[in-house]
Amino acid sequence: MEFFKSMGYFILAGLFEIGGGYLIWLWLREGKGSSYAIVGAIILTLYGVIPTLQPANFGRVYAAYGGVFIVLSILWGWGIDKVMPDKFDIIGGVISLLGVLVIMYWPR
Repeated sequence: MEFFKSMGYFILAGLFEIGGGYLIWLWLREGKGSSYAIVGAIILTLYGVIPTLQPANFGRVYAAYGGVFIVLSILWGWGIDKVMPDKFDIIGGVISLLGVLVIMYWPR
């Protein structure tokens, strides 16, 4: 149960970071209104809070989160930007998730 709760926090944090960053991107790169920047900044602030709910220490949480972020970014690009991942994206994503499992959940 704790594993699924922890992974849920990782996924939620990733969606907030990528979503908030995407809104900032749209504001700066696509000329969207300043409301995109404001909402993006709020979401990015919330992203900063979510990892504090993880049971591990800061360094371990952020190291493992990097692997989750890689996979979520690939999925975001596929779902939102319509850029289909190639075999190297998939291989890299799997490797990064294996790193998450070792860093966060391997018995110590």
